[in-house]
Amino acid sequence: MKYLKLGSTDLIVSEVGFGCIPIVRLSTDEAVRLLRYAYERGINFFDTANAYQDSEQKIGLAFQGFRDKVILATKSFRRSADGLAKHLENSLRMLKTDYLDLFQFHMVNKESELEEITAPGGALEATLKAKNQGKIRYIGITTHNYDMALKLMKTGYFKTIMFPFNFIEDKAKGEMLQLSREKEIGFLVMKPFGGGAIDNAELCFKFLRQFPDAIPIPGFDSIKYVDEVLAFYEQPNMITDEDLFKMQEYRDQLGSQFCRRCGYCQPCPNGVIISSAMSYPLIVKRMSPAISIKFSQKAMDSVPNCTKCGICISRCPYDLPIPDLLQRNYELYTRNINLYG
Repeated sequence: MKYLKLGSTDLIVSEVGFGCIPIVRLSTDEAVRLLRYAYERGINFFDTANAYQDSEQKIGLAFQGFRDKVILATKSFRRSADGLAKHLENSLRMLKTDYLDLFQFHMVNKESELEEITAPGGALEATLKAKNQGKIRYIGITTHNYDMALKLMKTGYFKTIMFPFNFIEDKAKGEMLQLSREKEIGFLVMKPFGGGAIDNAELCFKFLRQFPDAIPIPGFDSIKYVDEVLAFYEQPNMITDEDLFKMQEYRDQLGSQFCRRCGYCQPCPNGVIISSAMSYPLIVKRMSPAISIKFSQKAMDSVPNCTKCGICISRCPYDLPIPDLLQRNYELYTRNINLYG
């Protein structure tokens, strides 16, 4: 495992981090065992969020007694000073620590959100106060919007930025990465597998390892998966013509309007199981049309409940036309029923 300095901070982080969303699916004992195993294998950067259910609590239990050996990062959706201060105190309590190495504003995709955060009484005010009190070492931000990312990096407020980056969503490899280097802003990679749409981990890491100062934060849910990912980093990185061909195949298959399964669109007020229904074309390709019918039945049968109210669109960080895509997927589902059901 290699380690590098994260931007202009004094944080020395492992070349791959640990995204902690998946540990919410594990029991406490399983999660603690997995987190400690990852640490023993050399991973020292662990990223979570106040919104990730009991993730913070499990991390706190895992690293109790050797907190100073790991780098802990968390996030908050709160935009007001009062709201963020409450989230911060809750995170400190759950993580069993009196300081956070990195505290991030979660999913700031619009200028209005940045204005809210930086206004008097906004979340930045509380964060700077907490930093002066020693509760936060560094302040970062996450976004899914490219233009917003560039704007955020130029404000001077943030030491790190987290942004989607993979061989399909590769816009960051140009101006954004260059700007992060010029301004010494640590670049953290979310969605290294396109939210699960890309099912070839080796291909994803071959792409990302071309950019050693971009730190991927994949989500781990098993010791086996930790070993698999770290094995990639133990080998020289070589991208073959066959790899490039496969990457293009994925681009052609997924296009630009695909669901990353972040789940921010949910819940639907009319009971549509959005994320699962949005993934139906991938299920068809990976399983077969016949098997996909039974596997996705519950989700697809909920699609007719959609009233096109637009709530899901307003929540989607990628501005996907979700009702239209759901309808397209439902038409595929009904065709498959007629052919294979």
